Amino acid sequence: MAIYLDFEEPLKELQDQIEQTQEIGNTTDVDMSDKVSELEEKLTLKTKEIFSRLTPWQRVQLSRHPDRPYTLAYIEALTDGNFQELHGDRNVRDDKAMVGGFGLLDDRTVMFIGQQKGVNTKMRQFRNFGMPNPEGYRKALRLMKLAEKFNKPIVTFIDTPGAFPGLEAEERGQGEAIARNIYEMMRLKVPVICIIIGEGASGGALGIGVGDKVVMLENTWYSVISPESCSSILWRSWEFKETAAEALKLTSKDMKKLGIVDDVIKEPINGAHRDYEATFASVKKAIIGYLEELDGVKPEARIENRIEAFSKRGVWKSK
Repeated sequence: MAIYLDFEEPLKELQDQIEQTQEIGNTTDVDMSDKVSELEEKLTLKTKEIFSRLTPWQRVQLSRHPDRPYTLAYIEALTDGNFQELHGDRNVRDDKAMVGGFGLLDDRTVMFIGQQKGVNTKMRQFRNFGMPNPEGYRKALRLMKLAEKFNKPIVTFIDTPGAFPGLEAEERGQGEAIARNIYEMMRLKVPVICIIIGEGASGGALGIGVGDKVVMLENTWYSVISPESCSSILWRSWEFKETAAEALKLTSKDMKKLGIVDDVIKEPINGAHRDYEATFASVKKAIIGYLEELDGVKPEARIENRIEAFSKRGVWKSK
């Protein structure tokens, strides 16, 4: 059963009406096709109306929608199932919150890496809610180095509420692992494309977020802190999360305007959670286009461009 957020309730009502009308048509001899078409047109118009004026907080809610596709769904769709997952950091263990491996994008081998959230309660616990431990980031770096060794491009999918903040993670070097990834990703000789497909929170996102192209899907967010945490720090309450979301300028539109990301991939009018196929097609088209662009640049120049681009991010004021 489809899940609807509070601001999507008008769409649920129309969808229920469509299903009820179709049921009447199926169980009686009455032709309800005109009525169904009328309701479907209303649904389309209402969808465009709602999704054309989303607030930052509503986009945050969409980025967390339980029906939204996660990393493995993207990888399976992009590779048509031709994906070989690789495991372990060769040091501690295999972090289930970070997945990665080689896959075929059309006829080209690509290293895919990303945070994976669970699709139900049991799987969320298994995947640690998409929050990697240090070994997750070390596994990601191992796979990036493997891709570099065989001269294969890297695509990362970012979707995490943050790196795991537990004491044991800090004891095993969470900060160092993320910092090492940032440092090493700057110097990778192969093309690197980073795509935020859901939540892009703090260092958890940056740990696999340094690339030649850093892009966001339309209904995602990217920030050093979540709206709830920001609200709790500034106002000692989560009640101001909507105000915090507005102030943080964390939406894809804001990030593109501020020069933090290079591009925004449009989602279907009703969001990625309602149309997987169109979303996967848009992402695949974007990746292929970025790779074609990056293939024409020498490795040394890609590294220089990457370092220069990240050095310019943010606001600098001279004294």
